[in-house]
Amino acid sequence: MTQARRAVVIGGGIGGLTAAAALHRRDWQVTVLERARSLEPVGAAISLAPNSLRALDVIGLGDEIRDLAAWAGDGGLRTPSGRWLSRSSADAAAERFGGPLVLLHRATLVERLTALLPPDAVRTDAAATLVASGDTDRPARVTTAGGELEADLVVGADGVRSAVRGALFPGHPGPVYSGFTTWRVVIPVPGVEFASHETWGRGRIWGTHPLKDGRVYAYAAAVTPAGGRAPDDEKAELLRRFGDWHDPIPAVLAAARPEDVLRHDVHHIAEPLQAYHHGRVALVGDAAHAMPPTLGQGGNQAIEDAIVLAHHCGDLPDYTAARLPRTTAVARQAVRVARLNLMTGRLGTVVRDTALAALSKAGPALFLRSFDGIADWRPPGGTARSSEAESGGRRMLPADPGRQPLEENTP
Repeated sequence: MTQARRAVVIGGGIGGLTAAAALHRRDWQVTVLERARSLEPVGAAISLAPNSLRALDVIGLGDEIRDLAAWAGDGGLRTPSGRWLSRSSADAAAERFGGPLVLLHRATLVERLTALLPPDAVRTDAAATLVASGDTDRPARVTTAGGELEADLVVGADGVRSAVRGALFPGHPGPVYSGFTTWRVVIPVPGVEFASHETWGRGRIWGTHPLKDGRVYAYAAAVTPAGGRAPDDEKAELLRRFGDWHDPIPAVLAAARPEDVLRHDVHHIAEPLQAYHHGRVALVGDAAHAMPPTLGQGGNQAIEDAIVLAHHCGDLPDYTAARLPRTTAVARQAVRVARLNLMTGRLGTVVRDTALAALSKAGPALFLRSFDGIADWRPPGGTARSSEAESGGRRMLPADPGRQPLEENTP
């Protein structure tokens, strides 16, 4: 009997768990090592576009996640006064890209991914260190408090501050501050009705979106020096920055408690890595290509990475060749979008808003084009779902079909 190949995944976030599930599906023996005491993510919501939903189809999870789409109405982009700069529909996005946009709590996705793994596959409170990347003749080696593990493949899924990346590419400068910080809340806001939206001000943005379970996901971002913290609490900071913006923002802030508000500075990898692998080790997600969350694609690209890695697990150079050009292009686009929607100059902001309003009158397809080549991606080997099935049924559009809710990117 052929002995099962062994993979060790360092990091139990969305990219790591997707990689583990995809490898397990290919009959690999998988161990996930997560340094935190539980897999419950410290974060809020994540938006999944058709590209990552197709990737999840490969491991049999796509339709289950599509069922979590919360809302099928219109939404759009607003100014702080409440004026609509653009209006858009879920149908337009689904028709262009062959599938819906889904917003769900990160913990829900983590739970669904974990359920695809054997009960003993995930070890929490298990810090791990890569000590040897291995080669064609020798396995990779990882040390933990419980001893050393050998693996045919090690997956570095340990985030923007990846120690695995540092071990593989010690000369790389690592992540840089993106110039802004973010706040997130997921809370019930009883009795408040609103159209899903994102609002752009000068150097500040806000978004409000419904979740399937009835709660509201709200996020904010502002240009500010790195390392800042509110002198009192982060709810008070949000009130100072956004308290006079349009409804339902004041109601959301009134419903939030200080302890509900998460704040994180945003970092990204400005200088692309030379490769996403070395020896028997491969990087996925933020460990490979951390990007600003302004396209909502960081988690989506991590899921893509995981599925493509499992497809090319026997030839890691092919994995790099498949992923490095695509993720580099998406990351650069996310940086460009951040410069646009967090513009601080008064005149530039007026010009931006005027142009957005004019483009909206010309048709929503102009916004959708920004996601051409991103949301229409398909995994290698195809998926079990037909294009007809993808384009029908459940649909949800958070804010604007050319935008996704700001996602988490934490150091």
